[in-house]
Amino acid sequence: MSGLSLRRRLALTGAAAVIVALMLAAAGISAVFKTHVERRAIAELTVQLDQVLAGLVRAEDGLVLERAPADPRFARPYGGLYWQIRTDGQLLRSRSLWDMTLALPPDVLADGQAHTHRLPGPDGRPLLVLERSVTLPVRLGSGTARAAVAMDADDLQQARQAFVTDLAPYLIVLGLALIGAGWVQVALGLRPLRSLGARVAGLRAGRVARMGTDWPSEVVPLAAEIDALLDAQEADIARARTRAADLAHGLKTPLQALMGDAERLRAAGAPQAAAEIEDVVSAMRRVVDRELARARSAAAARTAKTPVAPVVRQLIAVLRRTPDGSRLHWTSDIDERLIAPLDAQDLAEALGALAENAARHARSRVQIAAQAGADSLRITVRDDGPGIPDARRDALTDRFARADQGGGHGLGLAIASDIAEAADGRLDLADARPGLSATLVLPAALGHEPKG
Repeated sequence: MSGLSLRRRLALTGAAAVIVALMLAAAGISAVFKTHVERRAIAELTVQLDQVLAGLVRAEDGLVLERAPADPRFARPYGGLYWQIRTDGQLLRSRSLWDMTLALPPDVLADGQAHTHRLPGPDGRPLLVLERSVTLPVRLGSGTARAAVAMDADDLQQARQAFVTDLAPYLIVLGLALIGAGWVQVALGLRPLRSLGARVAGLRAGRVARMGTDWPSEVVPLAAEIDALLDAQEADIARARTRAADLAHGLKTPLQALMGDAERLRAAGAPQAAAEIEDVVSAMRRVVDRELARARSAAAARTAKTPVAPVVRQLIAVLRRTPDGSRLHWTSDIDERLIAPLDAQDLAEALGALAENAARHARSRVQIAAQAGADSLRITVRDDGPGIPDARRDALTDRFARADQGGGHGLGLAIASDIAEAADGRLDLADARPGLSATLVLPAALGHEPKG
């Protein structure tokens, strides 16, 4: 059962328990019915035994049964009902016994005491026998007699089987009803777990900030532990952001000093050494900026929500004032209701990196578009430049960590990719023919702003 869901395990276990319980109940009811039937049969045999004893009279040649029981089965050979009386010197028996004698066990019975036995009867069929030892009155010659009446035990067994047969449909209906009730009980009992999964998904998508306390008492401890874990995680992220910011600020002064050294070297007639220092400082600044972006986006990725269209309009307005952007025609096609699961600074940085990259390589135009699908929000920046060869594009997609080593594309794409991944998204690159199409694919849980 390791591959079964918790609901199926509980339902199947409950169904098995119901089936076993009903089987035990059927066996118990059958046993009770058997006891009841035997008790009624013994009561009937007692009446018939009394009738046999009451019908005894003394004749010249001994005892005779003057008034036989009225049941016709006593008079029919092997009829199913039998009587027998044995005295010291005489044996009386019913016609139904024909040529057979009841082989009573050698019991020692007190006067009037009765015993029941199961003995073989005619044709080997089992008999339920009731015997009694009586002291005969003087008018019957005194002495003792063992009187017995018997009936076919098969009749009792058949009555029991008929009862079980009649009972079975009701037990089946009861079993189905109990199993159905068990399914309903399991479904209702496990419903909070489904809500728990939905709430965790909401945490992941940023729709809710915490699990809350509106849970059954059994689930509250788990929800509280999740909230405590989120609190600890946010605290760790906040500390990491603080350390990253401290590191960045700590590096600014040495980097600025190195840039001053480069200017002095250039003024002193060493332009190559100055250029090498400036390249190193620029690379270090880009790495610091990238790590700061990753730390910031990781902290805000769970709860941030930002409208896309205003960020894009502001970004285009800024880029139109740059040397690369001023020569291009910028267009955007974005629904005002679209929401990105990023904060405004991260969204601006990711799209800015893509747009700046497009502006550097575009010939005449750059287009920014966004579309919300069933499970994702796609924001695409497309230029009409030379694009990136397939081999180079695959390398940029696969290993952004080294993407800034050539071609002028890598670092901006790397930063955009890191921000998207922090929000459980990705960056897709494709040949736009002409140009490059860079698409931020973000979760769609917050893809549309709710309508008011």
